[in-house]
Amino acid sequence: MACFHKKTLAICLQLAIICCSYLVSSFAAFQRFEHAAKSDGSLSFLVVGDWGRRGSYNQSEVASQMGRIGETLDIDFVVSTGDNFYDDGLKGINDPAFKDSFTKIYTAQSLQKQWYSVLGNHDYRGDAKAQLNPVLRKIDSRWLCLRSYLLNAEFVEFFFMDTTPFINMYFDDPLHHTYDWRGITPRETYLANLLKDLESALSNSTADWKIVVGHHAIRSAGHHGDTKELVQQFLPVLEANNVDFYMNGHDHCLERISCIDSPLQFLTSGAGSKAWRGDVKNHNECQVGFFYDGQGFMSVQMTRTDAKIVFYDVFGNVLHEWNTSKDSKQLVSDM
Repeated sequence: MACFHKKTLAICLQLAIICCSYLVSSFAAFQRFEHAAKSDGSLSFLVVGDWGRRGSYNQSEVASQMGRIGETLDIDFVVSTGDNFYDDGLKGINDPAFKDSFTKIYTAQSLQKQWYSVLGNHDYRGDAKAQLNPVLRKIDSRWLCLRSYLLNAEFVEFFFMDTTPFINMYFDDPLHHTYDWRGITPRETYLANLLKDLESALSNSTADWKIVVGHHAIRSAGHHGDTKELVQQFLPVLEANNVDFYMNGHDHCLERISCIDSPLQFLTSGAGSKAWRGDVKNHNECQVGFFYDGQGFMSVQMTRTDAKIVFYDVFGNVLHEWNTSKDSKQLVSDM
């Protein structure tokens, strides 16, 4: 059953559909949502990750600038790349951290739009199912978080993916952390079905643009570097199906990476609060077009033929701007 999200869509209808998706097995095909583009055929949204710290580590300052830029761009929605609540996710659906780190922080009028979120590894250290529970939408109707799902925005299709279960260390060497793997086991079956469903969804997509969103980086020059499990299992599926952008968090930085043998752009926006200054690595596989080790966020403006990516710091200053065109197939770096 699809959820046709329009600006005038009644919240109760969307809530009912989300509730159905919550009750569906984790092994079912992806739930699909719809979000209309603007009447002029354009789409704009913000991307932020690794943020939920009750306003500390400059989360509130980043949120303020997101509100300002969001108003300027008249954004349609916000994408969260995971690690939504630190340090160990939510304790349950009544955890005050939900309001303290989300509702009370992102208060600007421009941010009162739908938030499309994925889970990060820190979210799995708490009650992971709490973030998926439709009850949270009764607290704040902006919130939408599922393990994996599709979002059709007319000429752009988004594929939100659950990347944490791919990472071996969380199972083999979790240190002192406890992860909530309910709905994931048996892991091998879960991952096999997720990859199969992703391949099917991507191959059947007729969208002009394909964007995959996950928490963990595939390519990164930040603290964690490349995620070998995603390079081996995820990346071939994305490249075979002409995905345009892979957007992620996990590394607490902002970056854009491209590889010579693929048009796929790797875009990290994981600087929503605490950042890791000076933690940068050389990347031997691909070209790092931009890297920033401070706090900030990313904006995306799109039409059927063009896309503009802009990275901002905690003060709302433009750090890097990058444009691409479907018509010319040329990539242009403006800053």
